[in-house]
Amino acid sequence: MYEKTFPHKRYNLTLAFLKKHIPTTNTLLDLGIENPFSKIMKEVGYTVINTGGEDIDNNQSAITETEYDVFAAFEIFEHLLNPYTVLQKVKSDKIIISVPLRLWFSPAYRSKTDMWDRHYHEFEDWQLDWLLEKTGWVIKDRKKWTNPTKKLGIRPLLRHFVPRYYIVYAERAK
Repeated sequence: MYEKTFPHKRYNLTLAFLKKHIPTTNTLLDLGIENPFSKIMKEVGYTVINTGGEDIDNNQSAITETEYDVFAAFEIFEHLLNPYTVLQKVKSDKIIISVPLRLWFSPAYRSKTDMWDRHYHEFEDWQLDWLLEKTGWVIKDRKKWTNPTKKLGIRPLLRHFVPRYYIVYAERAK
């Protein structure tokens, strides 16, 4: 698939999960600006609408005013202060969300140069599950995977065994 595209493992697993649940005839609202993965989704036939870089914590008009079949947020919720409100405003009946998992041996990511490239939340799987449940979603499928690195050390070794990413497909509760 996208073996030459960094980070290929995450892209391949995310795309496989997406294809498993969402037909290419659906239009996706992909939270966040256009990025390498949104381009990949378009290349395989999805219609993808990205948000415009607005601060989603303060301006959720793209979520409420755009026409879409599926709401997607790939590694975006960790940057939001209030994903609860975002999930309440989603118009579609299907969502697909992936997040980096909180790792006990690695602190939350915080860029020193980019104020937007910071993780306010790094979820444990049960926290995202609970957030979805409280906002009226039923999880239909989930998957976790590791993110190994080629560096030496205890933390890089642990990354071979401890899941780093979590993805869920959910539908609105009836």
